[in-house]
Amino acid sequence: MSDKCDSDKEVSTTALAIKLGKSSQVLFRQLAEMGLIVRNVNTWDLTSTGKQKGGVYKTSEKYGKYIVWPTSLIDELSDGNSDTGEHLVTATTIGKHFEIPANRINSVLSELGWIKKHIKGWQVTELGKRLGGIQAKDKISGVPYVRWAESIMSNKIFVINIHESQGDTPATSQDQAQNASADEVEFRDKFQPKHRATDGHRVRSKGELLIDNWLYLSEVLHAYERKLPIEEDVYSDFYIPGGKVYIEYWGYDDDSKYLSRKEKKRGIYKKYHFNLIELTDKELKNLDDTLPRLLLEFGIKTE
Repeated sequence: MSDKCDSDKEVSTTALAIKLGKSSQVLFRQLAEMGLIVRNVNTWDLTSTGKQKGGVYKTSEKYGKYIVWPTSLIDELSDGNSDTGEHLVTATTIGKHFEIPANRINSVLSELGWIKKHIKGWQVTELGKRLGGIQAKDKISGVPYVRWAESIMSNKIFVINIHESQGDTPATSQDQAQNASADEVEFRDKFQPKHRATDGHRVRSKGELLIDNWLYLSEVLHAYERKLPIEEDVYSDFYIPGGKVYIEYWGYDDDSKYLSRKEKKRGIYKKYHFNLIELTDKELKNLDDTLPRLLLEFGIKTE
């Protein structure tokens, strides 16, 4: 790839590696460790931190889609420097900001699917990396933990979940319905939550009622209509925090608008690599055999 990009102040990752005297493989790894990019199958994607550092996508007929960086990043990457330039914070620092314990912060981050429990400590997930999470470990004990760009403390999704964990409902959460798409509003108006499940959840269909009751009676902790931890205003049918897995029940196959909504939601799950169990009327006929097997794939055991 040529050293020249659309601007003299921007260089491709390959060109940046040449200027730094490093191999492309080494530089890509360094950028990933800094939380600026994240691996997505056979390509690299920019994280929110990477975009803040000036990384942008370019396209060309020869190379397709690739990332370019401002030349100002050269000094930062020289001599193995792996600082993003933005102050990094730990769960302890974040906890002090919100005046709650660090273990509660980690619990919220885990529930969002941004970190996962290790034998000791915490590991950043792929979704967490996309949001600027950087894996670290204690120099003495070797226990892993995650550092975050300071901007996480103003991340809308994170702030909402922090407040909800404290029993508060911030204005951003109250206004979510106003931000819903016209299709989503129409769906919610058409399919009202008229069915009360055994655990008190009000659900929108008899199919969801069967699923909710099965989860409750099987003692599987779950949430109904949990918002996905992304900027898009999308809600799952069910969320099981124990396995970070979502359940979608696809009914109403004779409704064209519902089918369009279904495909959009499936695309969102695929885009963010969320764990997903999909159920149809066929599976509902024998949940006792179907759900235990599907849940076990995500480490969730049922009696």
